[in-house]
Amino acid sequence: MPYIPLKENLPGITGLLDYRQDTALPIRQLTQILLRGESTLTEGERELIATVVSAGNECRFCTAAHTAAANCFLDDPAIAESAKTNIATSSLSEKMKALLTIAALFSLYNRYVDGLASVTPTDPAFYDRLGHILQEKGYLPSPDRYAAL
Repeated sequence: MPYIPLKENLPGITGLLDYRQDTALPIRQLTQILLRGESTLTEGERELIATVVSAGNECRFCTAAHTAAANCFLDDPAIAESAKTNIATSSLSEKMKALLTIAALFSLYNRYVDGLASVTPTDPAFYDRLGHILQEKGYLPSPDRYAAL
């Protein structure tokens, strides 16, 4: 049960950002820039960073959400699974292996989600839907953003 009043239909970081909308927009803007803005990394590679950091932090919601988004971009679920299991033996480039060992932003998100005991759905289909929403709409708010959840 969450430690603060959250809407049950908005699990994980989504509910927390909805709870504190005054801080949510800058967090969403930063996330949008980092995961969807111009970069030498593909969107799939950036989602993979979020996946691996979240898995290392044992944040179930963030791991499942970013794994689903990475799978949407990379079109091969084995990539995210191998990276979560063992970065060193994965088929990733040396660049990605190095990046995956130093990522930090998602540690903040993981601790926010788990520290406040946010709602974490157990149905994998929820995360498949969320992965497609993140792929199509990114991280900035919109009126119909979570209608498909």
